[in-house]
Amino acid sequence: MYGFYNDGVWGGGNMMSWFGGGLMMIVFWALIVMLIVWLVREISGRHSGSNSRVLDILKERYAKGEISKEQFVAMKEDIK
Repeated sequence: MYGFYNDGVWGGGNMMSWFGGGLMMIVFWALIVMLIVWLVREISGRHSGSNSRVLDILKERYAKGEISKEQFVAMKEDIK
């Protein structure tokens, strides 16, 4: 109920009725969604980044002549 109350104050109820309660619920769920998105990106980003780093090291070893082509191909297939 909006309008003047008995004490002559204009308003729509207490602070937590719509603004505080509704807005805080939206903020809460937005933070939960952002946390989930961040966690998924962190988990998937580390996994794919580690494979590319391992492949870079393998390419360096092949370029330096530390491993043969057959070893390179075999190790590359093991990484995937």
